[in-house]
Amino acid sequence: MSMWDRELVSRSLRVSLRKLDPRALAHNPVMFVVEIGSVFTTIDAIRYLISGRFGMFSFIGQITIWLWLTVLFANFAEAMAEGRGQAHADELRRTRSETEARRVTATGIEVVPATSLVPGDIVVVSAGEVIPGDGEIIEGIASVDESAITGESAPVIRESGGDRSAVTGGTTVLSDEIRVRITAGRGESFLDRMIALIEAGVRQKTPNEIALALLLAGLTLIFLVVVVTLAPFSVYSRAVVSVTVLIALLVALIPTTIGGLLSAIGISGMNRLLEHNVLALSGRAVEAAGDVNVIMLDKTGTLTMGSRQATSFVPSPGVDERRLAEAAQLSSLADETPEGRSIVALANEKFGIQTPNLDSNDVVFVPFTAQTRMSGVDLDGRRIRKGATESVARWAEVELDPQTIAAIERIAREGSTPLLVAEDRQILGAVELKDVVKEGIKERLASLRAAGIKTVMITGDNPITAEAIAHEVGVDDFLAEATPERKMDYVKSVRTEGYMVGMVGDGTNDAPALAVADVAVAMNTGTMAAREAGNMIDLDSNPTKLIDIVEVGKQILITRGALTTFSVVNDVAKYFAIIPAMFVVAFPGLNALNIMRLTSPDTAILSAIIFNALIIPALIPLALRGVRYTATSAASILRKNLLIYGLGGLIVPFAGIKVIDMIVTALHLVSTAR
Repeated sequence: MSMWDRELVSRSLRVSLRKLDPRALAHNPVMFVVEIGSVFTTIDAIRYLISGRFGMFSFIGQITIWLWLTVLFANFAEAMAEGRGQAHADELRRTRSETEARRVTATGIEVVPATSLVPGDIVVVSAGEVIPGDGEIIEGIASVDESAITGESAPVIRESGGDRSAVTGGTTVLSDEIRVRITAGRGESFLDRMIALIEAGVRQKTPNEIALALLLAGLTLIFLVVVVTLAPFSVYSRAVVSVTVLIALLVALIPTTIGGLLSAIGISGMNRLLEHNVLALSGRAVEAAGDVNVIMLDKTGTLTMGSRQATSFVPSPGVDERRLAEAAQLSSLADETPEGRSIVALANEKFGIQTPNLDSNDVVFVPFTAQTRMSGVDLDGRRIRKGATESVARWAEVELDPQTIAAIERIAREGSTPLLVAEDRQILGAVELKDVVKEGIKERLASLRAAGIKTVMITGDNPITAEAIAHEVGVDDFLAEATPERKMDYVKSVRTEGYMVGMVGDGTNDAPALAVADVAVAMNTGTMAAREAGNMIDLDSNPTKLIDIVEVGKQILITRGALTTFSVVNDVAKYFAIIPAMFVVAFPGLNALNIMRLTSPDTAILSAIIFNALIIPALIPLALRGVRYTATSAASILRKNLLIYGLGGLIVPFAGIKVIDMIVTALHLVSTAR
């Protein structure tokens, strides 16, 4: 949705008026004080109107209008941020409809409303039907359209017994038939949680946001005390200042800019994650992403493409390379994995070996199992096996010669995976499988390093292979032979040292580490255990999304800091505009502080209040979009923001108030001439 979509703007305007309710503004002390001040100036304006002093009524009335507009603009900023999240929630709500479910019972299958399902129920879903609730596939495999949840039109495969068994209610089965065990009750489904969480009304303030709100409240209290003490001082100096002018001074000095935009910055941060198709289960997790020091990334599928490809045949001494290629191809004919197909393709490409016709009953394919860690084929009296080095050597009952061992170690050191090939009792050689590093990932990791973030690769490979891949990818450290316990212990040890850890995972084996990480991103395609352990869910199931999440988190912190700096610094200009105007009659020497050469005390005060109100809507796009983040050191970011928003916050108000003063003066002269 466009930031200035007509429906969004009109709805935000209506919400802005409703937020004038003091109970709604109580969560924002700064704007609450402005609203109270607006009430007092309104009463003051009515008093002058009744008494017939129209000159004072005109001045105080204009001040009053702009004070109310200040509150409305702040409400509008928050409503705009909430409206963008609400629009996404409404879209998801429209995808949820009353569907029927085919529930399995002891006597057969009965059709019941999907809303009547309870955890533990088993339902049957066929092609073309909507999955009635969140659950896990216990039988079957199917292609599922998850566009209603993720926005991605490409279907995904879901099957029982693996890390891709979880399914989400509201998605559609495109092929085959599956049996699903329901895991979420009514109102507890993933879709229900999404709708509840992205509606900004339930967003909890983050610790940093609460701390900043307390600071702003403290500053407001300090300036309130200062302004109150000016009232007796003005009486003593015989330069009596009206309540309206004192309120105008208070509003001009308190940090209304960041006070009006603070909530919008936090809400829009969660909305920006939604634009990346990431659902944050808490605002705390979004903010923590900006403070992450260490990122743990799985090797397979995150740093690498995830499907290893055969790149070369390495024959043992005395073995012809073509013979090795032919044997490797025969052992891979029944292997439908990307690795197996790549071996067949490489043999054909390198030696022109065509795929033979093996329809004979004498052919027996040996499938790969986790126990044997090898596969192969038996045909025409030949027994060929291909698989892990130790497993194949044990099957062949031979010791590897030094040259073959050296070749296998070289392949491992280079980060590739060696597959040993044997025929009967003879070792023919090895096939090198290489997992290709994702394009651009090395540059992205370098940018994280420039921002002071340490990257750690997690892999099940042995330390030698892991070290080679880590060097090629460009990570700072690696965790080899990673088991669920080792992952969790590593996260705990890093956090003990005072660092904040971000991790991504999709399997049940990742759940323990996700549960203890500060930022835990679970894949939407992952298991229920992983999704329950995470505090963010990536609807696209793209493991590299963790890098985007960290950048969004940092952008939120930078935006909040930049606008806070701008808000505090621009009070200087309003000080130079209002203070001389208040006491210049009693103390003519104060005219030296009128460095902007404003026309009169009345136009000076009015111009400062107008600028104070207009700067809030002017900064709404920046608050919603966020300050542009560039991966660099914290010191560099601080210098840049101080230069742009610190110096800018000092210069812009001086220029803005002067221009507004000229416009107000010109309008006054025109009205007087008439």
